[in-house]
Amino acid sequence: MTEQSPPTAGPALPAAAHRGGEADVHAVPAADAEGLTVGSHAGPPGVRAIAAVSRGREAGTMAGGKVKRRTTVSALVALAATAALAGCDASGGGPAASAPRSSAPSSPAAPGTPEGSSGTPRTPEGALLVSDFGADTVTFVDPSRPGEQARLGSVEVGTAPYGIALGEDGTAWVATAEGVAAVDTGARKRTALIPYATDSGPVTTGEYRGGGMGIALSPDGERVYVGVNVPGGNGVLEVIDTGRREVVATVPVGRRPFDVDVSRDGRQVYATGHDSFDVTVVDTDDRDSRRIEVAPYGTEGGLGSWLKPHYTAVRPSDGALLLPFEGERLAVVDPDTGKVRVERMTADTHQHGAAVAEDGTLYVVGTGPIDPSEHNGPSLTVRTPGGRESVIPLDGPHEDVAVSADGRTAYVSGGFTRDGYWNGLSVVDTATGDVTRLPVGVRPLGIVVL
Repeated sequence: MTEQSPPTAGPALPAAAHRGGEADVHAVPAADAEGLTVGSHAGPPGVRAIAAVSRGREAGTMAGGKVKRRTTVSALVALAATAALAGCDASGGGPAASAPRSSAPSSPAAPGTPEGSSGTPRTPEGALLVSDFGADTVTFVDPSRPGEQARLGSVEVGTAPYGIALGEDGTAWVATAEGVAAVDTGARKRTALIPYATDSGPVTTGEYRGGGMGIALSPDGERVYVGVNVPGGNGVLEVIDTGRREVVATVPVGRRPFDVDVSRDGRQVYATGHDSFDVTVVDTDDRDSRRIEVAPYGTEGGLGSWLKPHYTAVRPSDGALLLPFEGERLAVVDPDTGKVRVERMTADTHQHGAAVAEDGTLYVVGTGPIDPSEHNGPSLTVRTPGGRESVIPLDGPHEDVAVSADGRTAYVSGGFTRDGYWNGLSVVDTATGDVTRLPVGVRPLGIVVL
């Protein structure tokens, strides 16, 4: 997650937001954040990708000027036990409820033109690439087209694809259960499937499957960094040489590495450990690593806690890591010192995907309430570098977000939560708050702008 000094003005905040259609916009004075400082959590030794837009997010205020304490951990654990579907099941090791395996809806690139052939029409600039966790494919989407016409075609990549990292040469690197797929986005075909060096168990589907999760690409395009989940244990960061297309190094990281990011200079990689409440910082030259605990609500409840980190964004202005929690707290992490500062957020909803624009504006996906009687529904938070927030309501489950180069449009994948999933994405005008829904593949998760 990235955040800090406001280089330029971010996109205009939409007039309508959460609660009664009134603007839910808050400015957070610097003084308000001081009392929430957590301090240094650098631990003993123990990484995510920058695509067209880096990942990152920021804060807001709560009722009475105080951050509300989430539902007690005991209640959250009880909730976890009753959640049959869990896009973020509190339990870290049990079998996940998986969406039905099905092929992606057929959508030929053009009449009489096989997908991936030399005659495939050129993928338009500004198109999207979405990983279909429920169909073992990635789908190309043109958001300028209406409805079903937006879907340009799908390519098989491997079992249960998760994160995507995009290279300047047009190669997309997709983390699947059995390896990293390389996809030529121009030809729309898979050109390689690079197996992992780590044994992550049988190739399966579902939220807790082993294999790749978060993935990132070095700024020079020579290395891919992928977080490999090993069910029941700590994860592994695998380093892939993009020229040789093989794993050249491995580094131990935290449990279930949801997200992997890279510093803008390429010297550090950050692996967000969902079930270990941490970020592992890896130096890319010597692969030394260190763990930073990121737990603004504490670690009480362990694997049974809902209050764990998910996605991270790297702030362009200073390289700080931004991790949103529950639409209430934004952890701002200095990866060099391990110091964690907490700022307020306002969406009051369980949060997953995060992205940050070049001007430092943070975009955060709210997946919906843990407790519908107390918390708000799905949303997209747009947070300026100065801390002003707009919360744009979304309809139904969502997971991850990518942003157009000008920051005016956010693309939010349908995802999969304990409340279900939907096979589409939301196109959000960040200035007006208008939302257009488009069908894509099956249980879409990762998303990048081509």
